[in-house]
Amino acid sequence: MTVPNISAAATPLRVTPASPLFLREDEIRRGIELLYFGYTAMIRGADAILEAQGLGRAHHRALYFIARQPGLSVGELIGLLGITKQSLGRVLTDLQARELVEQAVGINDRRQRLLRLTTAGAALEARLFAELERSMARAYGEAGQQAVTGFWAVLMGLVPPEDRPRVEALQD
Repeated sequence: MTVPNISAAATPLRVTPASPLFLREDEIRRGIELLYFGYTAMIRGADAILEAQGLGRAHHRALYFIARQPGLSVGELIGLLGITKQSLGRVLTDLQARELVEQAVGINDRRQRLLRLTTAGAALEARLFAELERSMARAYGEAGQQAVTGFWAVLMGLVPPEDRPRVEALQD
């Protein structure tokens, strides 16, 4: 199947349809390979920006989710990222030292630490998002709405059922 290309400079998107035996090992391996190569290509520009800042993907993920939910608690961020408190502590220490993230004490619970991006943090996150957005918008445009919906369904299927409400809450 060839999907119309929205960019005249790019090669037309050619997708081999999944076989009716899409649960076979070779079909599953193909999906894993496409996820791997697609993610690697999508994140390349953001990785270059991060590297120039002396930061890595863990920093990027933290910046992304703090931008999505200003006032997010440290505990909520740990849950979203699926990492340990110690690992997040290292990332937050780096981000705070660079004045990209700030913490405030919770209003109802003084033990809570609520996270917000600083102006510099918001600017960096916007640059990183712009890199990802270009790749995703191009891919979405080439694939079309129906394919994007199917892609989202497959990705949500990868999320364990108990974590889906947390992921779905990001859409609100």
